[in-house]
Amino acid sequence: MWVHPRISPQALRKAEDESLQRELQWYLNSLQSSLAALKEGLEECVKLLAPVEPGSTLVLSSLRSESVKGFVTRVGTKITKGDIQLRLLTVPPNTTKTAANSTPSTRLSFKPSPQTPEIVLPQLLSVRSLINDALDIIDISRWTGSSIDASFIWGQLKLLHDRLTEAKTCLKGHGSGVAPLDVPGIDWTKDSVPDEVFDPRLPNSLSLHFSIQDANLVLTIRSIVPASPGGTPNTPSESAFSLSGLHLRNRLLGISPRLPNHDESGEVFEWKGKEDVIVREKARVETGDPSLMSVAAKLSALEHEVARWRFNLNILMGKGDDDD
Repeated sequence: MWVHPRISPQALRKAEDESLQRELQWYLNSLQSSLAALKEGLEECVKLLAPVEPGSTLVLSSLRSESVKGFVTRVGTKITKGDIQLRLLTVPPNTTKTAANSTPSTRLSFKPSPQTPEIVLPQLLSVRSLINDALDIIDISRWTGSSIDASFIWGQLKLLHDRLTEAKTCLKGHGSGVAPLDVPGIDWTKDSVPDEVFDPRLPNSLSLHFSIQDANLVLTIRSIVPASPGGTPNTPSESAFSLSGLHLRNRLLGISPRLPNHDESGEVFEWKGKEDVIVREKARVETGDPSLMSVAAKLSALEHEVARWRFNLNILMGKGDDDD
């Protein structure tokens, strides 16, 4: 660098440090308005997750089959009511054949009742808690701590980024059969809907599990049977129910219906910490939730913005990218 008139290297270094310090202070001051805008974005997320009636009614429909049909209503972090009809080979129907309903099904319904437990979505509870934590961090950064202390603000931005990343991960859920260990409510063997929620009561051989994946609501139904000590299913005798004339013809001919393959075939699971079971039949439906998609998009944008602030602050403080 050429400076006129010429000055000593020591004086030049001092001038550079003073300039960098002024730029750092300017950036710290500008972050205060940026944090205020970030708070507004997070408050919008809180409103989208608030328990406001009538909630979001979401349609459930399996692709290319009649296995699962129905709807559920989400209010805030809870599923409050629903009506679901199943047509699975291993689940006996509880409805009769009529002119309007040519194929009997298993109907499961639930609605708010003081006598039954609530269906809570732990992932959304965690997202709401993490967003509230992020709002507290912003308030501390703006009003309680020193807004011109670079080290303090650097630490607050790291905490803020961590909370936003965790919230985004909870809405992302699991994919490709692998679930992050820190995402709550995704273990179906422990977090399935309680049997007594439904009317009629859910049979012991059936598991219904709600989760969030890619900001969509996912319902997974599993028909389960106890596993023998060798890891094979103790298959019950063939039930007498008939889903169709084709099924009756196959029974008369001695042809058993073949269960569809699924990704959990052959695996043994510890069901509710009581017994080992095998999944005989599995159905999965996914329904888009516009409010959750909006929250996920906002969190992703806000996380990216905070990451950019951290990158800029690292440069002005002389930190490396990995200095956490």
